Amino acid sequence: MKGVVYDGFGPAEVLRLAELPRPEVRPQDLLVRVKAAGVNRADILQRNGAYGNQSFGESALLGLELAGEVVGVGSEVDEASIGQRVMAIVGGGAYAEFARVDRRMAISIPGNVSFVEGAAIMESFVTAVEAVSHVGQTVLVHGGAGGVGSACVQVAHALDATVYATASASRLADVGSIGAAAVIDYRADDFESVVARLTDRRGADAVIDFVGGDYLPRNLRSLRPGGTLVQVGILSGQHAPSIPLNLLLHNHLRLVGTVMKSRGVDEKRAMVRRFSEGFLPLFESGGLKPLVDQVFPLVRAADAHRSVERGGGFGKVILAMD
Repeated sequence: MKGVVYDGFGPAEVLRLAELPRPEVRPQDLLVRVKAAGVNRADILQRNGAYGNQSFGESALLGLELAGEVVGVGSEVDEASIGQRVMAIVGGGAYAEFARVDRRMAISIPGNVSFVEGAAIMESFVTAVEAVSHVGQTVLVHGGAGGVGSACVQVAHALDATVYATASASRLADVGSIGAAAVIDYRADDFESVVARLTDRRGADAVIDFVGGDYLPRNLRSLRPGGTLVQVGILSGQHAPSIPLNLLLHNHLRLVGTVMKSRGVDEKRAMVRRFSEGFLPLFESGGLKPLVDQVFPLVRAADAHRSVERGGGFGKVILAMD
């Protein structure tokens, strides 16, 4: 099979297409012919060497989510069949023509969802469901146009929360169209002041952030007493921001970190199950929508990574195999 590899850490140029052996199916696995794979920030961090040689999954290949067709079924799997359309979380290996998938991390693709759309669902929406589980009636979502950010906006809106979001000026209308009650231009406006005005200075029940750095104290000041900051990423690259502990203590705030890549298999299975049981039907009814920004063929994986690194899109960047 063909798959994307790299011989050393570095910029997008290190990615190349190579001939690789197909993965072998174990008793509780599915072998999936990959039709499309989502591109995530974690893939770029891995390519750049942020994780070193540490492996959080069972494949050294890039790619944490995919959509495709089942072509092989493990001996202990009795609820999947050849030809079934599935979308799945994988511990690496999605950037290839075939991938081995843990059966309990795969779910059937709704009939009204394409393979490309299916590849835009799992990592973003499973993460969003976990992040939004901490919100109350009002939530501020940073990066509302991004893959996970836009999923958080949709999931929170589906749960009847009032959603405020930040985005670039060119994406304000897009983010408003998926459920945000107010969208803040993060370059032109001070989100802390805007949230104070929108909430009559009470603060939001929760903030979901992907930036970190100097956003952290501003996020904490944007919370009501007893509120929760959910940290999902550190796009700023600043790993040691100053934390106003007096504010954290006085307002009895909570700071929660969540990321999928470093979780164990059992935790990932539970996350997929919660998403499947609680939110998958909303894709069939139109209450949730997969958002695809750009689609690249597998051979242009480097261009797909550059697109994610540039940012500014609306939804996910996808690699398509056909």
